[in-house]
Amino acid sequence: MNIKVLILLVLLGVGKSSWSQEAMVPLYCYDDTVLVPQPFAPAPLTDCSASSVQQFVAQLPAEKMAPYVAALMRYRQRHPIDDWLYYQLVRKVAQQLSPKADNYYRYTLYKWWLLAQSGYDTRLTWSGRYLLFYVQSDETIYNIPFRMQDGKQYVCLNYHDYGNIDFNQNKFEAIQLPLTTTAKAFSYQVHQLPNFRDADYTVKQVAYEAGNSQYHFRIKLNTQMKQLFSNYPVVDYNVQFNMPISRPTYESLIPELRKQVRKLKQKEGIDFLLHFTRYAFLYKPDGEAFGSEKRLSPEQTLLSEYSDCEDRAALFFFLVKELYNLPMIVLAYPSHVTLAVQLEKPSGTTIEYGGKRYTVCEPSPQRYDLGVGQLPQEYKHQSYEIAYAYTPK
Repeated sequence: MNIKVLILLVLLGVGKSSWSQEAMVPLYCYDDTVLVPQPFAPAPLTDCSASSVQQFVAQLPAEKMAPYVAALMRYRQRHPIDDWLYYQLVRKVAQQLSPKADNYYRYTLYKWWLLAQSGYDTRLTWSGRYLLFYVQSDETIYNIPFRMQDGKQYVCLNYHDYGNIDFNQNKFEAIQLPLTTTAKAFSYQVHQLPNFRDADYTVKQVAYEAGNSQYHFRIKLNTQMKQLFSNYPVVDYNVQFNMPISRPTYESLIPELRKQVRKLKQKEGIDFLLHFTRYAFLYKPDGEAFGSEKRLSPEQTLLSEYSDCEDRAALFFFLVKELYNLPMIVLAYPSHVTLAVQLEKPSGTTIEYGGKRYTVCEPSPQRYDLGVGQLPQEYKHQSYEIAYAYTPK
């Protein structure tokens, strides 16, 4: 039976009796649980050569695999989620079918098969002991390998598992497989976070001093965020800055900040958000905190023990957008990132862009306590580029 027809029948409930009587096991998916069949005994796979992979794929039991794809699709029908979060569920299913620690090659092939059968354009390459798994994406992605094939960009999904690969010493070959499809592209944009269980949240006490005042906030944060985005690549600023935060986190923070700025003039309110972003969290460069470049979303910045200038800029951008929804531009210097906001009345150092004047706002801690319109001295004569411009709709 054609695998796509089989999946459709499973989704419609046709032919379900062949596996509905088997022992079903729960698979935790964010705040929901789906039932999948008990894992079956996988075929052996001892190396990642093209012939071994092709033989393994040819022997995959389609009727036993189809219910897992169907379970993922049913979840996505009930809870529309973005591609990156869907891929995390694919990883869960692959781990259940064949634990990563038991056989990495088999685990990777299950991920590849499940994502391909979910409608994505996937590819596999190999070289010696390395088996790389790619998905077609039209977006600009940094710090992970990509390859061009048939005029399309394919981004590697499992490079992090190997730590580092010398591509000059290891020449990779594409593995020709019948399941290769020319389907939809994968997107790294996250427009909405799924709901999570209450048990996944914890309260973080945030305290800082600004001027002669002390401030305290209790922010409800999702402990699952670190794991969900641990392998998330470096993306463009427009993707990083516009990533949402979880509803409980939003409701624990934004109303409290709104109370603080409610009676302040616009410039004073922006200054309050500036000092919150600058002093409520510990600063550390990515190289020291994570070992490599990493751009945190606003919620990850709230959750993380350390964050750098790009992360502070993303959080400040989010806060200004939610509380004032003002036009903003991202200023990217050779070794620094900061923001400028279009205020009703420009103040101090300003940047002209698109016929408008934007006031510089520095959300990272500096040697001196800078206010709205003050740029650190070392950047006043450095060149920069407008890396992203936000205009409210």
